[in-house]
Amino acid sequence: MAVKIRLARRGRKKAAIYDIVVADARAPRDGKFIEKLGTYNPNTNPASIDFNEDKAFEWVMNGAQPTDTVKAMLSYRGILFRKHLQIGVNKGAVTQEVADQRFNEWKETKEAKVEAKRQQVGTDKDAKRKAALEAETKVKEARAEAIRQREADKAAAEAAANAPAPAEEAPEAAAEGDASTEEQA
Repeated sequence: MAVKIRLARRGRKKAAIYDIVVADARAPRDGKFIEKLGTYNPNTNPASIDFNEDKAFEWVMNGAQPTDTVKAMLSYRGILFRKHLQIGVNKGAVTQEVADQRFNEWKETKEAKVEAKRQQVGTDKDAKRKAALEAETKVKEARAEAIRQREADKAAAEAAANAPAPAEEAPEAAAEGDASTEEQA
């Protein structure tokens, strides 16, 4: 019986969540499976992969063939590296202690990279939020300044319309008076 480690789709439309399952290769995608190993949620950033690593390692060592996507997940979590080291132990190339030490060192560096990615995503979100807030504040200040300028211009125009009107009449009257004196002469 050919056994595969693959994804079985769950979740709702356009928001898929997958189960990582061990199933007979002839079984339907979402159908009967032998054992559920965990879940995979591609909707988060970074994608959350949660499965029983010991069971997955056991199935891989027993010959279960992972699909391409699951193979990438197993590689990401170090299951395939652990298999590689275990085969070296079985052949006598390295001891179990050395293999465990190499795997633990690899796992620590990998976890540090993942945590750095999570922190980077968080700081990027904060930076974008701050930049958007600053841009919005600048636009708001520019609008407020434009409104103040408009109101000042409007007030100046009203003041000019009200105050200069009597001042203009006086020069016109003086001009008319000058014209009348010129006519008399």
